[in-house]
Amino acid sequence: MSCTLSSFWAALVVLLLWRVEERAEACSCSPVHPQQAFCNADVVIRAKVVGGKEVDTGNDIYGNPIKRIQYEIKQIKMFKGPDRDIETVFTAPSSAVCGVTLETNGKKEYLIAGKAESDGKMHVTLCDFIVPWESMSPTQKKSLNQRYQMGCECKISRCPSIPCVINSPDECLWTDWVMEKSISGRQANHYACIKRSDGSCAWYRGVAPPKKEFLDIEDP
Repeated sequence: MSCTLSSFWAALVVLLLWRVEERAEACSCSPVHPQQAFCNADVVIRAKVVGGKEVDTGNDIYGNPIKRIQYEIKQIKMFKGPDRDIETVFTAPSSAVCGVTLETNGKKEYLIAGKAESDGKMHVTLCDFIVPWESMSPTQKKSLNQRYQMGCECKISRCPSIPCVINSPDECLWTDWVMEKSISGRQANHYACIKRSDGSCAWYRGVAPPKKEFLDIEDP
């Protein structure tokens, strides 16, 4: 009987450890507005992916090799980043650990936003803003050149449910999820949160100069 109980508890411990490990490896991201993704990124480029392979990038603390996917890219334009072309982008080997899968035939153009590592390499995850260039709205493409940067001192607060309010004048309330049940709604596709001369922030639709067309931040 004691042997059976011991086996049961041993199996339970293994199961619990497996579940903890499984959760630790899962990739979970909080949705962000494209402008926020731009401001959070170290590097933002438009590029084609022309190749990819799995590479070893050192060892972990236990001596096991660290695998990553190395994408070879052809940079078309840099919107934010170092004063040099980016030729490779690294990501984790699977989506379970936030790895990004990109087409490598060189036909599709992407907007790629990611982090610059200490050695200067660019690294991306599923939590970064990486989308096909053709899927972006005209306002999003135009905002990459200046408008998003103009609002990097503003805070975009996502409204998960009604009611939701802003807590300070430098916030813009992002209501796409509650209004349209989508994080790619009207505000994400057509608006930027811009800082005004009085220090407050407001949604700007991006058709006329900012001073001519601001959207009331309490009624986005």
